[in-house]
Amino acid sequence: MGYSGVRGGQEAIHAAERLARRDRLGGASRWLELDQITGRLGLAVDRVMGEAGLWAPELAARAIRQSRGDLLEAAQLLRAHRSTLPRLAYSSPVPAAAIRPVRRISPAYRNPPGGQILGATHDYTPRILDLADEDTARATAPPPRRPATAGTPVVAPDSAVPLVGLPPAGLLADRRDPTDPEPFDITRAPARPGVPRSARLTAMTRAETGSLTHLWYLVAQAPRNAQPEIPLELRRGHLPLRIEHPFTGSPVTVAGVRVSEARTVRPDARPHPDGSRIDIGYGLCLGDNEAKALAMAGLDLLVHRDKTADRLEQRVLTALDGPELAGYLEHLKLPHYVDFRSIVDRLRALQAPNPEEGL
Repeated sequence: MGYSGVRGGQEAIHAAERLARRDRLGGASRWLELDQITGRLGLAVDRVMGEAGLWAPELAARAIRQSRGDLLEAAQLLRAHRSTLPRLAYSSPVPAAAIRPVRRISPAYRNPPGGQILGATHDYTPRILDLADEDTARATAPPPRRPATAGTPVVAPDSAVPLVGLPPAGLLADRRDPTDPEPFDITRAPARPGVPRSARLTAMTRAETGSLTHLWYLVAQAPRNAQPEIPLELRRGHLPLRIEHPFTGSPVTVAGVRVSEARTVRPDARPHPDGSRIDIGYGLCLGDNEAKALAMAGLDLLVHRDKTADRLEQRVLTALDGPELAGYLEHLKLPHYVDFRSIVDRLRALQAPNPEEGL
C-alpha cells in the first residue's frame, strides 16, 4: 500500500527503499560474512531457524544480515523463503533416545543414570560484561579440553546416554491421546482451540522466544498454579533426521539437527484431586535454546492441567507467532487516515450540543 495522498508517493517509496538498502550495504566497516554470523552469533542463528521452522544455518545468517540484526524480521524472511521450497519427503518419527547429547542435566535427580553433563553453559558463572581485549583473551585462553570430574562424567557426542527414568509406575499421569495418532501440521491446516496436543507443541516450537517465555512466566506465577514445577531433564544435542528410502522403504539418516529438549513435572491435581499423580510436560525446539524448551514444557503442562482455560490455549496458538506479531506491528505504519478521520468525526458528533450540528 502506498501513501497515495502524498505527492509523488511511489517515487518516495522507491527512494525510501534505496535509503534502506544503502544503510544495509554501505557503511565504513567490512562486509559481514556468513561464516562470521554462523560462527560467532550461533544463538541468534538458532533462534531464527527455530522461529522460522527451517534448519538452514547459512540462510538464517543471510536473513540476519539482511535484516541488520532484527531477529523477528529475519525469521519472517526465512519463513517466507521456506514457503517457496518443495516438500521432498516426510521425516520418520525419531525417539528422544536417539539424541546424541552434548549437555544433559537433571535438577530432579542428584545422580541420574549416565550422570550430569554440564556441557557449555553460563549457568554457574556471573553474568558480567567482558571488557578484556579479545586478542589478549585468545592468547591466554587454555586449549579446549574436557576434564573428567567426580560426579560429572564426560561423554563424547556420539556416546549413548540413558534417559532419566520416569517416576515409578502408578505415580505418572497418562498423557496419551488416541485421537492424536499423527502430528498436526500447522503449516497445512489452521490451528484453533480444541486441536490436539501435537498442534500446541508445534505452535510453541515456532513461537517467538520472548513471547513464549513471558506467557509461561505470567501463567506459572498465578496463584492457581502454586504447585512447584521441576525440570526432570534438560538436554541439548544432535537429533538425526530420517526418511524412508524411496526404493527399499527402510529408514535412512539423511541429516542431523541440533535441538534442545526439556521435560518438566508437576503434581497433577486435575484428574486426581488428591494430587496422587505426577504430570509431565514436554518441549523440543531447534537449536541451542534451553529457555524456550523449558518454557514450552511448562506451558504444555499448564494448558493440559486446566481444560477450562480456553484463553490460554488460544494465546498459545495465536499470540506467540513472531512473524505474525511483527506483521501486525508493521501494518500499523501503513496509511490509516480513513479510520482516523472516522474516529474524529464520531467524537465531534458526540461532543456537539446538538447532534445535528456535529454532522
